Amino acid sequence: MKQYTHKLYELVGSKQPIINRIPSRHTRKNPLMVFDEEKGHQRELRYATNQKSPYVDEQSGPATLGHIAFRNGKLFVEAQNQNLQKFLALHPLNGKLFKEHNKVEIAQDELAYLEFKVDALTFAKDMETEHAEAVLRVELGSEVSKMTTKEIRRDLLVMAERNPKMFLDLAADDNIMLRNFGIKATEAKIIELSQDQRVFKWASNGRKLFEVPMEEHPYSALAAWFKTDEGMAVFQNIEKRIN
Repeated sequence: MKQYTHKLYELVGSKQPIINRIPSRHTRKNPLMVFDEEKGHQRELRYATNQKSPYVDEQSGPATLGHIAFRNGKLFVEAQNQNLQKFLALHPLNGKLFKEHNKVEIAQDELAYLEFKVDALTFAKDMETEHAEAVLRVELGSEVSKMTTKEIRRDLLVMAERNPKMFLDLAADDNIMLRNFGIKATEAKIIELSQDQRVFKWASNGRKLFEVPMEEHPYSALAAWFKTDEGMAVFQNIEKRIN
């Protein structure tokens, strides 16, 4: 015997308006047509509360049109309302604007998130201070230079807990240490970045070191340049002055 269940549908994405209505009948502006593989042609959909089928060609007599509204991003449909459940399953916006609440998928997502969080917090706890400073600087900028070691480690753990995936991505970025090195060299007034953010120079004599390619972040470009033969020589020179 077939069992009917209640279903919960949710809007897709971060935007969750208080009320969001979706089309319940076919119009030129909001076409509700689906291809029926068995019949080999397009079929028009319409949600009519007094009909058993969501297909117009299977409905008969006057149709009482129903409105479909998500409230705070959610729509609960009782097991008895099989017409609406079938209509939502066939709706062209299913999977794009909304989707059925899937307990298994949500559990898997939550498990993945918790595993990310454990990995991120463990990594943050064991990270060397210099590396921690480099990662944290992406979020806090120059404020990191004014922080104590304990403050850096505290904020790093907070960052890892709030956004573990972003933290792990940053921690694995091999350019992030070089970015931080370039920023520290600028703060120490060993090198300087021109006001138009296009050229790095020696602060002592203004001699040009490196020109930033168009549409690139200056310190990301500098980090990549440090890996070249010319950039490596400059890196070693700066390293002696900072240390």
